[in-house]
Amino acid sequence: MSAVDESAKSVTGLILSGGGSRAAYQVGVLSAIADLLPDAAHNPFPVIVGTSAGAINAVGLACGALHFTEAIRRLTAVWQGFRTHQVYRSDWPGVLHQASRFIGHSLLGLGSQVPVALLNNAPLRDLLEREIDFSGIAAAVARRQLRAVAVTAFGYESGQAVTFYQGRATIDPWFRHRRVGVPTRLTVEHLMASAAIPLLFPPVKLNREYFGDGAVRQSAPISPALHLGANRVLVVGVSGNPLGRDANSVLPRPQSGRPPTLAQIGGHMLNSTFIDSLEGDIELLERLNHMSRLVPSGLHPRGLGLKPVEVLVISPSQPLDQIAARHHHELPRALRLFLRGPGATKASGASVLSYLLFESGYCNELIELGYQDAMSQKEALIGFLGLARVPPPIEVALGE
Repeated sequence: MSAVDESAKSVTGLILSGGGSRAAYQVGVLSAIADLLPDAAHNPFPVIVGTSAGAINAVGLACGALHFTEAIRRLTAVWQGFRTHQVYRSDWPGVLHQASRFIGHSLLGLGSQVPVALLNNAPLRDLLEREIDFSGIAAAVARRQLRAVAVTAFGYESGQAVTFYQGRATIDPWFRHRRVGVPTRLTVEHLMASAAIPLLFPPVKLNREYFGDGAVRQSAPISPALHLGANRVLVVGVSGNPLGRDANSVLPRPQSGRPPTLAQIGGHMLNSTFIDSLEGDIELLERLNHMSRLVPSGLHPRGLGLKPVEVLVISPSQPLDQIAARHHHELPRALRLFLRGPGATKASGASVLSYLLFESGYCNELIELGYQDAMSQKEALIGFLGLARVPPPIEVALGE
């Protein structure tokens, strides 16, 4: 295929944002897409990009790209059966030991130089090593069922958002202000680094630098997919405040006048990290698309990236913190007591809970919500993915 043909070819990218246990919502959306696909083995996303928990879903899909629908079923089964202890220590000894280490090391300066955090997510590493076969990525790339898969992590020393990608050898690295793309062979360590929410989970050392959650400094979450060759993207967000909401809607008024709890403050910080940059990047891309349509094709300045990028966004139609508040009783007792003081078990602090509640009741409700939200955009998905419609059965009158 010539370079002209290759550049003109439509390449669809899938972007899975971060958000801890909120990423269960993405599995519901993917399940709906699997039900819409006419070919169970076909991977409709040559480029797959993920951040934080979205990185885990992204790599899980990429590893099973040769059997796409089966890969979604495996992801769904894992999320449907989730328990908190599979992600981080939630028993009394584990919670108390980690809390004492955090206080001693981070607040009193005691102990070794090994990084610590509020929660011990060693069980997550065991789960990923057990469930993910990374050899599937190379196999899918070799058979051209996958162009590239990427995960983004944040370097604590360099201050850069680093996108680690594995894919075709023809994809060049990129270097932008605080954003770089590095080819590599992805491992569990890259997933642990991308999902290491600051303070909650410990940073992970990759090569000579410690990395944490990629959403921290990811100012342009859609950009890696475009660098990897995508020219149209499906974005599955985890915000409970969907884009396109009526700007003139009445904002809720403060109810109590009480000072915010630590959980409320933490919830807003997490939302700012995981949600705001993605929504801002989508709005910027839509403005650039509008600008490119106003400029005649023959007058497009070279190198300014004004070529339109088709974007479809699916995000929660219900506030996820309210769903989490309904399921707070599912938390293990030790963790429930640990989070009660900061106010995370109250409705006002449920935003933090919505990121940490890896329990089946909550995850299953998010999966169902994602499925229904995707099916509510069924026509848009069919058109975006270019799926062939199944013709209705031909009715033949008896006797003809």
